[in-house]
Amino acid sequence: MTMHKIGTREDWLKARLDLLAAEKELTRRSDELAGMRQELPWVKIEKDYRFDTEGGPATLADLFKARSQLLVYHFMFGPDYEAGCPSCSMIADGFNGFATHLANHDVTLIAVSRAPLVKLLGYRKRMGWSFPWASAQDGDFNFDFNVSITLEQQRAGGTEYNYIKGRHVMESADLPPIVHDFAAQCGTDAATYVRDRPGMSAFIREGDALYHTYSTYARGLDGLWGAYQWLDRAPLGRNEQGVWWRRHDEYDRVEA
Repeated sequence: MTMHKIGTREDWLKARLDLLAAEKELTRRSDELAGMRQELPWVKIEKDYRFDTEGGPATLADLFKARSQLLVYHFMFGPDYEAGCPSCSMIADGFNGFATHLANHDVTLIAVSRAPLVKLLGYRKRMGWSFPWASAQDGDFNFDFNVSITLEQQRAGGTEYNYIKGRHVMESADLPPIVHDFAAQCGTDAATYVRDRPGMSAFIREGDALYHTYSTYARGLDGLWGAYQWLDRAPLGRNEQGVWWRRHDEYDRVEA
């Protein structure tokens, strides 16, 4: 027997109209926040970042291809991982379609990770993805944009993530069971796993100059996690009892 409130169509419509007003207010606020993102000052990129790509060695400018805007998803796949982070993988399941539309609107979408390119492309093939993916293994890119830390930084503590300095990355014994589980799914240990974190960063090119315009991390990525946007509209919402998702090829076969 359902424990949820049951009502008439009239009851539903009254409540739905109240919700509609709240949804419209949220939409207006979301538009305002988008404007605030676009008004952030641009910071010129002075460092010569280098990447490994399918087309060979590349600079940050090369990642733009022929477009003026670049969106980078900082995918958790460290050099010692054997597979990509399950959460990043769920987010990335939506990239193929988005990347095509964005490419036709002057925006390049690319994933960047610290794992060697051969690992990234092997995992991409396993997942059936086609979006571009670059390795920043030997450079400072991930460290400068606060999605990776060194072993020495991990031991010292006080690193920055999501614009807050603190002991975000702990020794293995301090980490919760779910982190150990995710690390095992990636073929590594928990302490190594958390030396990489998820995020996204935006860049723009004007002439020969490149600028960093925006970055977000942690729950700031919720809006990019397509499945959650659908769940938020499902009758039971996210309905989570811990972590429930897997890589899409690890579920028991159920027809969509």
